[in-house]
Amino acid sequence: MHTAKAASSPVESRSTLLLTVFLLSLSIAGFAQSPQTAKSISYLDPLPQDTGSAGLKQELRKLQTTGRLMMVVAHPDDEDGGLLTLESRGKGVQTLLLTLTRGEGGQNKTGDTFSDELGILRTLELLASDRYYGVEQRFTRVADFGYSKTPEETFQKWGGHDVPLQDMVRVIREFRPDVLIARFSGTDRDGHGHHQASAILTKEAFRAAADPSRFPEQIKEGLQPWQPKKLYIGNVCGFGASTCPDENYTVKLNTGEEDPLLGMSYFQFAIEGLRHQTSQGLADLKFPSGPRFAFYKLVDSVLPNTKDASGHEKDLFDGIDTSLPGLSAKLGNDNIRWLASKLRQIRDDVDEAEKTPMDEAAEPLLDAFNQLNSAAIRINNGSLRAAKKNALVDALNTKEAQANSALNLALDISAEAVAVGTGAASPGDEVNLRVRFRNGSRYDLRTSYGGPLPGLDLGIAPPHLPVRPGEEYSTESSDPVPKPRVVSFYTRPYWHRQNPETDSVNTIDQTRFQTLPFAPSLFREKVAYVMSHHPTPQNGPSWRMPWPWLSVPLIADTRGEDGKPEKLEVAIVPPFSVALEPSEQVLPVADGKETTIKVGVSSNLTGAPAGTLHLDLPAGWRAEPDSLKVTLPKRGDQQDFTFKVFPANLKEGRSEIRAVLDAGGTKYAEGYTLVTRADLGSAYYFAPAVQRVSIVDVKVPKDLKVGYVMGAGDDIPTVLQQIGMNVALIPADKLPTENLARYGTIILGVRAYDTQKDLVANNQKLLNFVSNGGTLIVQNNNSIGDFNSGHFTPYPADLGRARVSVEEAPVQILAPDDQVFHYPNEISQKDFDGWVQERGLYFMDKWDDHFKPLLSCHDPNEPDQKGGLLITKYGKGTYIYTGYAFFRQLPAGVPGAIRLFVNLVSAGAGH
Repeated sequence: MHTAKAASSPVESRSTLLLTVFLLSLSIAGFAQSPQTAKSISYLDPLPQDTGSAGLKQELRKLQTTGRLMMVVAHPDDEDGGLLTLESRGKGVQTLLLTLTRGEGGQNKTGDTFSDELGILRTLELLASDRYYGVEQRFTRVADFGYSKTPEETFQKWGGHDVPLQDMVRVIREFRPDVLIARFSGTDRDGHGHHQASAILTKEAFRAAADPSRFPEQIKEGLQPWQPKKLYIGNVCGFGASTCPDENYTVKLNTGEEDPLLGMSYFQFAIEGLRHQTSQGLADLKFPSGPRFAFYKLVDSVLPNTKDASGHEKDLFDGIDTSLPGLSAKLGNDNIRWLASKLRQIRDDVDEAEKTPMDEAAEPLLDAFNQLNSAAIRINNGSLRAAKKNALVDALNTKEAQANSALNLALDISAEAVAVGTGAASPGDEVNLRVRFRNGSRYDLRTSYGGPLPGLDLGIAPPHLPVRPGEEYSTESSDPVPKPRVVSFYTRPYWHRQNPETDSVNTIDQTRFQTLPFAPSLFREKVAYVMSHHPTPQNGPSWRMPWPWLSVPLIADTRGEDGKPEKLEVAIVPPFSVALEPSEQVLPVADGKETTIKVGVSSNLTGAPAGTLHLDLPAGWRAEPDSLKVTLPKRGDQQDFTFKVFPANLKEGRSEIRAVLDAGGTKYAEGYTLVTRADLGSAYYFAPAVQRVSIVDVKVPKDLKVGYVMGAGDDIPTVLQQIGMNVALIPADKLPTENLARYGTIILGVRAYDTQKDLVANNQKLLNFVSNGGTLIVQNNNSIGDFNSGHFTPYPADLGRARVSVEEAPVQILAPDDQVFHYPNEISQKDFDGWVQERGLYFMDKWDDHFKPLLSCHDPNEPDQKGGLLITKYGKGTYIYTGYAFFRQLPAGVPGAIRLFVNLVSAGAGH
């Protein structure tokens, strides 16, 4: 292998430009602005099916059709991955998945990441799935606020249906789909109100996107109205149905068909992608080979009838010309003769590439690329009306990018850009770059430099030396990260919620990125090249690249906490991260003398300046000391700083404490954490350095020791400790040897039986603990069949799926004389005010007469649910089952829920 390094001065002069190119790439025409560039890259290694001959053949499928399909769903994991994979990979259709929310309101089945941080994790998980589906990904600004039973409640939480509709219309106008699909039907059979809302909105968006009077501000931005040709809805026969009445569907597609390029069926390949959504509990999914069908119904169309005599179609694109020459025909009276001829030539080039051996396909593919490039320029400079011009140029650009990808595969070329030693750079850092270009083809190649989009020239001074077959060239350089002019310079989500507990619509901080999964990477390297026996293309217009290229992200060559090599996309983060720990605190009114605040500060910059840390406190409160000096001179240095805070004038309500670090003339008042996993990309979660303080009038029993067995993860133990209770965590695997007699009360965390096998094995020990005089509190579990078959309760009871999703639903106290409502806190109707997200979930359906229901509530137009809080005496002790969502209420500092939960914990102590 030959490695070329240029003389020092040319490398220095050109490498200085590299970082500038990276940082300017956001503004350069289109190349860094595609949603695909937002995909994170710890899974940078391509799927085997996307390499070599299989990858090339799939790119050729894409080049043979101009069809575009867009599917709309409500949450990550709602998507019909089998259909998406069939259309994208099997038929080459350009396919986009629009997911309204990021799943931030759901429960995490794998850890303790919740709320907006969970939304980031689920975005990464969905992007990992999308790699298998072969689709682009978009989102709207609305948030998953938890389970909803009706679209009416959903739209009310989302600030009206026009908020998500506006984003859906934007995506349709940008993507220009021929076929629009609602995954759901928009009816009660969809279940979740978000599901119903997604389909209702899709039906309206089908026509609204073509109406310039709807969301005219988008038209003023330069977007053009767009009318999809056909609209389908799903869930017409039930999910997973193998048969469907003829009248219920229009098209039936077999996603169980095997594709030799994938080595399995489209459905199975999609499941391989879906398994990455492990926070949804999908890691272990497996399905056998065999037929599997997707049924969809045509409900709106602007085409003449496309159905046969039986009311069916063979394909979603029936009646739509998706051929390359068909692009010219769509111009109608504006048809351009030269374009039709050129498109036929491009089609012939693609056909020739498909018929020839892989190493000979480069010639026709290069011709197709050049023809598409010149056609796009000519159309852009022509006199077509804006709507037709934009759509046609976009279609040609898409085909050009696909031809480029196919050419790269046919030539077996690759590039790599590595930042040595760091995955997160800060202003003032030196980024050490190592860039490599490998030519696996049988042709001499020359890297190109200069022109409107500088490519990497590998330090080879003009005239460029050829990169010969089988050879590799590389270069190294070091570049400084400049100081940012604006906060958006940093690698951070472009959206946020001021208060995730109450806000159901995200604020968009950087509108140029709206609907993308993440803001595109600041670091991407483009390696432009030409085949040596072809003439070097002349510089084109400033808005496009005239040469084929490779675009690669800058990857960090680092090691994880376990010491193993780790691939991360290089990010830019502030030099300091500041976080109050914990971010939520509950203070009892009676204990208002002193509290301790811990502020964690970490440095991401060697040579970082010293600073001063202080707290911004509510009026009348004071801190000791007033401030603290912070000196963290090396990257990775971190330190916890402790303040004593003396609250004043405490009364029930909410307040905030903020931490501010002043260093080097800049104030830092937010923290950031890396969200990633070995099978995912990476992103940073930013949160203000704020502790939200809930001041609660609550009494706690003295001398009660509480044991807590974690389930899927929640913050209830922390809150109980903050209000002065003696709480110890009991690892589930320690239950066999733990002396439970030390505790007065034991609490099982959310979904404990679902997630802790040791708990299941030792359930009888817990019941014996109750029988001997202890109190056991069991919170909701989701695996109903496992729970009921396990017979975990002391007397017969059947867990169900009943839930009350409206958090304001009226609550009736059924047993007002029970001590649970009197000790140590008096509970009244006002204690059910201010709850968040929901009342409860997974209530009991049936129960033995030994159990006494304590509360009743119900969603609008539904019967009373009395199985959400049951209590019984068992032997000398007390057993309580609760489906009420205390795991959401206590961390949110809801006063009444805290008081009621303390009373439950104290049920065996008040005499």
